[in-house]
Formats: sequence, C-alpha cells, structure tokens
Amino acid sequence: MRPPDERTAAAAPRPSGPGGRVAAARVATALKYLSLGLTSVVMLLPLLALVVASLKTHEELANTGPFDPPGNWFNVDNYLTAFTRGRMLLAYSNTAFILIISVVGSILIGSMAAYALDRFSFRLRRPVIALFLLATLVPGVTTQVATFQIVNRLGLFNTRWSAIALFLGTDIISIYIFQQFLRGIPRELDEAAVLEGAGPFTIYWRVMLPLMKPAIATVVIIKGIAIYTEFYIPFLYMPSRDLGVISTALFRFKGPFSAQWEVISAGAILVIVPTLLVFLALQRFIYNGLTTGATK
Repeated sequence: MRPPDERTAAAAPRPSGPGGRVAAARVATALKYLSLGLTSVVMLLPLLALVVASLKTHEELANTGPFDPPGNWFNVDNYLTAFTRGRMLLAYSNTAFILIISVVGSILIGSMAAYALDRFSFRLRRPVIALFLLATLVPGVTTQVATFQIVNRLGLFNTRWSAIALFLGTDIISIYIFQQFLRGIPRELDEAAVLEGAGPFTIYWRVMLPLMKPAIATVVIIKGIAIYTEFYIPFLYMPSRDLGVISTALFRFKGPFSAQWEVISAGAILVIVPTLLVFLALQRFIYNGLTTGATK
C-alpha cells in the first residue's frame, strides 16, 4: 500500500501543458474577435441602410427592401436636392461660425479655470468646485424660462450670438479633463518659470497650454460634437431660416420632404460625414486624453 502523500500526488490533477494553454488562448482570441465583429455589424447595418436609401429613387425606395442595392450606385440627385433645397451650405457656415467661437472660448475658459483650481490655493476653493458640480445636477429645462428672458433682454434673440453665449458656459466635464491632465504636469515647471521671471498668465499661456494638447483635443471632440448635434438651443433661440444650423436644417426636411425618405437619408449622410472625418482625424488624441486623465 502506497503512502498517503504518494496517493494524493497521483490523484491530483496534473497542470495542463503548453498545448492546452495555447488552445485556450486561441479560443479567447476567437471569441474576442467574434464579439467585436458582431458589434461592428450591428453598428454598421443602420448606416448601410441609410447609404443605400440615399442612392435610390423614390420608386425604388417604395418597392424594394432596405438592403436591396439601388439601380444606380452613382445616383447623387438626392444629395443635390438636400444640399440645394435644404440650404445645407448656409447651415454648414452657421454651424462652423458658432462651433469655432464656442469651442475656442470653452477651451480658454475651461483651461483657465482648471489651472486656477489646480495650481492656486485660495479660500472657498472647495465650495467653488462644489458649485460647478451642483450646476450640473440642475436640469437645463427648468431654467429655460429665465434663460430665455435674459437672452431676449440682452438683444441676442434670433442671432447666432445667443447660441454662442449659451455654449460658452464652462461645463464641469471640460474643467475635470483639464484639471486631471494638469495633475500629471510636475510643479517644478511652474517653479522654474517663476525663477525666470514669468507671471501666472505667462506660465499658463506659454508652459501649461502647449502641454495640454491631448486634453484640448479631447475637449474639442466632446464639446464640438455636442454643439454640432445640438437641436434645442438653435431651434428655440434662432428660429429664422437664415440662421439654420445642421440640426435644424435636417429637421426642416420633415416639412417639404416628409414623404421623400431618400432625400432625408441623403441629408443625414451629409450631416454625419463631417463628424466622422473629424473623429477619425483626432481619435488618438481623445483616447490619450481620456486615459491620461483616468490614470493621473
């Protein structure tokens, strides 16, 4: 009869060899790519249906399925109709004007506020941060009556400056991103700049702001997309058709083009393409900015 330790050793399961680990790794990799592929298909199918619909004629759209190919893959009549009769060029120019001024102003205000909160110690510093957080908890709809009265009395109603003034308000997300990024910049840089005779604004402008490029790109993406897709503020404060932006111009297709879904689909593609191009160009910056802010 074998000793107990030998019986235990014989009954214990032996560790899997290199072949078992390699097979498990291959299965895990296959499942990962399978899940990513399924997710991509689910996300791309609506966009594919939109593109196909925008290339069909009115008769084709009425008599074929959503994924049936169009008779002419180079049919751009719907895009021309959406661009000309929908006044998309004017909408693009109004959106660009509002977007550029609002994003640049938000970056300057947000980065300055984050720099002051992170680099300076003063009384009521924590209450100021708490007030920013408290402001985000108040639903914007509850303050629209007072906001509308203020905008109207300032003479900004039905002008592009009404949307710019409302978009320029500093949000806690921008301050948080800038502040988290600033925490990763050593304070020795500030001290070295002070020894060189630089003041607080010079340190911010020449030292801190150039180092915050990943955070700036992140804020540009987040704030820019929010402004680009905003519907409520332009629709309420800029009712004139000459002040239409991308979102309101697309909404106005509901009137004259309520039954022409192929034209509406083409207009939606015209709205999506600029956002997609900007995101693809700046995606590495937004990922770097978010991961840097999360790990600092």
